[in-house]
Amino acid sequence: MYYPKSQIKTNLYTNGDEFVFLTNQQPYTGYYFKTSTGQYFTGKTPDDRPNIEIILNLALAENLIPTNQSDYSILINTDTSNITSYNNLIKSTPILISPSYNAPVPTPQDYEIGEFRRYFCKKGNEILYLEINKETFDKLVAKDPQYQFSLYQPFNLPWKLTGTQEEVDKTNRNIVALTSQRLRLPKFGRYLKDDYLKYYK
Repeated sequence: MYYPKSQIKTNLYTNGDEFVFLTNQQPYTGYYFKTSTGQYFTGKTPDDRPNIEIILNLALAENLIPTNQSDYSILINTDTSNITSYNNLIKSTPILISPSYNAPVPTPQDYEIGEFRRYFCKKGNEILYLEINKETFDKLVAKDPQYQFSLYQPFNLPWKLTGTQEEVDKTNRNIVALTSQRLRLPKFGRYLKDDYLKYYK
C-alpha cells in the first residue's frame, strides 16, 4: 500500500491494550501507523510489512461506560477520546471482503489448448491456501480497497490438461515445485493433495 507522508503518522507503538486485529479480534502489541482516514495498520511504516489492519479495542471503550450512577463522577474526569475515536472508526471502516474458495473448471476450449490457468492466494505468514477465480485474483492484485488484499498473497500457475498421464503428472508436479520455490509457498503441494492429474482427460 502507498500513502503520502503527509497522510500518515508513523512509528507509533502500542503495548497490547489499545488495539486488536480487525480479522480475529486478538490483541496486538508492537509498532503501527495511522492514516489520515482514521485507519491503523501494523508496522512502523507502510514499507514495514505485513501491514495488517488493526482497530481500537472495544473492551477498552466499554470500560469507560459507567455501570451505576456512582460511577458518573469518575466518567466526568475520564478522557473519552478513545470512545469517540472508536465510534468514528467503526463508522468509517467498511466491511472488507475476504477471498473464498472458488475453483474454476476447465472449458472445452481449455482442453483444446491443452492447459488452463489456476488462481490461488496464501494468507499472510500462515500456511493457509485458497483456490480462487480470476476475478478475485485480479481484485487482490489490483489492491481493490473493498478486499482484504493486505492479508493475502495472490499467485497463479498454468495447469496441463491433456497428454499422457505420465507427462501431465510430471509437468504439473514440476510447475508446482518451481512456483513453491520461487514464491516461498511451503506445503503448497500438500494443499493440492499432490493431485497432479486433476482435470486430466
